[in-house]
Amino acid sequence: MTGSESGAKGRLRTKVQEKLRPLTLPNFITLLRLGMVPFFLLSVNQGEYLVALAVFVLAGLTDAMDGAVARWFDQCSRFGTYLDPIADKILLVSAYVALTVPQGQSVTIPVWLTLLALSRDALIVLVALILFLVEDIRTFRPSKWGKATTFMHVVTVAVVLFANVTPIPEWIPNACFLVSLVLVVISGFTYAYRAVRMIEENREAVR
Repeated sequence: MTGSESGAKGRLRTKVQEKLRPLTLPNFITLLRLGMVPFFLLSVNQGEYLVALAVFVLAGLTDAMDGAVARWFDQCSRFGTYLDPIADKILLVSAYVALTVPQGQSVTIPVWLTLLALSRDALIVLVALILFLVEDIRTFRPSKWGKATTFMHVVTVAVVLFANVTPIPEWIPNACFLVSLVLVVISGFTYAYRAVRMIEENREAVR
């Protein structure tokens, strides 16, 4: 083996290790967001909605930071690729459930909306598992409707928290609930349709 070949293999090995390594600054920021979830839930349980809102906003800032830091310092990793959406989902699901359970708050997220949102998430996980286990399809990227739904979930949680800090017109949270409902339904059907199309295309490629 020549020196150039050895050096190329060494650089390739280093690059692979950097992509897989979990202990990077962006991943630490993502883990920090996960660590905020218990403080958020405790604040809601204690009726400290201003604190809960501050924690939620701070968690949102870390969500923007980890991706930016990963790009700036070239610290993207496979671990972070999986960890980031998991942290987002845990935070949003926890927020939805906590703000649905009556704990003396003046405004709550309707039970029907939370059940639909959780059912949609379960559908996405099930579809991803089917694509992976049955069709060996390993990538199932979020659609524009899925991203819009997640954004609306964030807005809804923030509005409900703010409504429990200070009175706001009733139509504002109701509008958030309605828009979230529409997006949940559309994105759910979109994911199911995309899964069917991916299976068809995958089987046609195999033939």
